[in-house]
Amino acid sequence: MTGLTKPLVPRGVRRGAALTLVFASVLATAAATGSLPREDAAGTEIEAGSVSSTVGSADRGAVAEAAAEAEAHGKSGTDAAEEAVSRSGDRWGAVYDEREYEEFEQALDGSYTGVGISARRSAGGAVTVSGVQSGGPADLAGVRTGDQLRTVDGRPVGRRPVAEVVALLRGDRTKEAEGTPVVLGLRRGTHTWTETLRRARLTTEPVTVRRLGRDASSAVLVKVAAFTKGAGTAVRDAVDAAPEDAGILLDLRANSGGLVTEAVTASSAFLDGGLVATYDVHGEEQALYAEPGGDTDRPVVVLVDGGTMSAAELLTGALQDRGRAVTVGSRTFGKGAVQMPSALPGGAVAELTVGQYRTPAGRSVEGRGITPDVGAGQEAQKRAETVLSGLGGGS
Repeated sequence: MTGLTKPLVPRGVRRGAALTLVFASVLATAAATGSLPREDAAGTEIEAGSVSSTVGSADRGAVAEAAAEAEAHGKSGTDAAEEAVSRSGDRWGAVYDEREYEEFEQALDGSYTGVGISARRSAGGAVTVSGVQSGGPADLAGVRTGDQLRTVDGRPVGRRPVAEVVALLRGDRTKEAEGTPVVLGLRRGTHTWTETLRRARLTTEPVTVRRLGRDASSAVLVKVAAFTKGAGTAVRDAVDAAPEDAGILLDLRANSGGLVTEAVTASSAFLDGGLVATYDVHGEEQALYAEPGGDTDRPVVVLVDGGTMSAAELLTGALQDRGRAVTVGSRTFGKGAVQMPSALPGGAVAELTVGQYRTPAGRSVEGRGITPDVGAGQEAQKRAETVLSGLGGGS
């Protein structure tokens, strides 16, 4: 929700949508952050849109100066910094106040405040429920996958970006959202009704594993919702535990990104060391490498779609470029901007673009995404299973 223009929505909602959309590849240097950087990992499904191939960059000094000047005149430094980033054309740049940044940190641990719904826009243009978290407020109220979401607190959502709808569901980031009510207008077939839910602190399960058949050699489906802390190790453990002859169907659809380090760890399940991606910070190129010892023999198919973003694209590009997996689905989102966090006066934090990352073959993801080897739409998983079976990975 950053860039040259912004929708005319309340500022709290706008910031919430920015928090949802950033999915930042925060590949800052270790000196700047103490570790390899992170991305927003709010596991929200969104539709791929038109993404500029040019990465704008806000000047950190100018943003900090705008915040300091506003603070000196008794105004909001966060608002001033947000305006400066907006004018810069940095489409992935975002400014968080202290509370928002706390949410950012919690998201990296796989927790968020909401009602337990993921949403996407259907082919007909409606905003529909694409997932309901077990045990969450929406699940307990009987909301189901496939229900149409018509309104949030009386506001029609039909024409709003999905990320903005999710921001409405999660509540005003400037206030304590946990426990606050939200009224949903829903439709299921011809039945319409309203449901009042109370937001709760929820934890997500970033990696789920299941067998695709009953035979001992049946393929294993590894679904990664987001690369939050521990996701990379969970992928590696799932591959290690799979039967020796079983293929792996790695489902990265609607994966909003996450910690880049976790994506690199996940790549180590399938690669015996070697390059995963390169990235630049202010023109200085760096590289990310897989750990040695991964399984390089078993067949692997990666499922992707327009909601596959950022760190998930980094992993997809590495496995595709290095000939380790066949990719199936539709073109990925195209988020490959490297960002660096910067503290601002008043406690706010700005995430500003400083470069891009590239796949092992040197392809830029930003604005382009990754085109899968085998195109597929609604029947993507079925086609992926067929491809995996053809590779000898079981059924």
